[in-house]
Amino acid sequence: MILAILLALSAWMLSFILPWWSLAIPALLLGMWMGKTGWNSFGYGFLGIGGLWLLQTAYIHFANDGILTMRIAELFSLPYPFLVITGTVVAGGMAGGLSTLTGYFFKKVFFNRNI
Repeated sequence: MILAILLALSAWMLSFILPWWSLAIPALLLGMWMGKTGWNSFGYGFLGIGGLWLLQTAYIHFANDGILTMRIAELFSLPYPFLVITGTVVAGGMAGGLSTLTGYFFKKVFFNRNI
């Protein structure tokens, strides 16, 4: 759980000065440092970034009374605006999970001498 919290906080702070894909930087580093298994790394990476993006998307949704998500839902021909939020959370979670998993595998390949 600490991995997810550290990942969300570091990705949130980096998002102020770097583009959205900068979430991969702390995800790779934290996956190398704190990842115990592949599933653990992926799950907490998904939870950390997915949770972060859920909070950010919900804030944007409620700050403008859902106008933005409604228009994006219409643009993609989605029946409900919450599907935009769901898709955003899943996309962010996959990016975070796969980046953290990549960091874990990087550690296993280059730093584990038992292979």
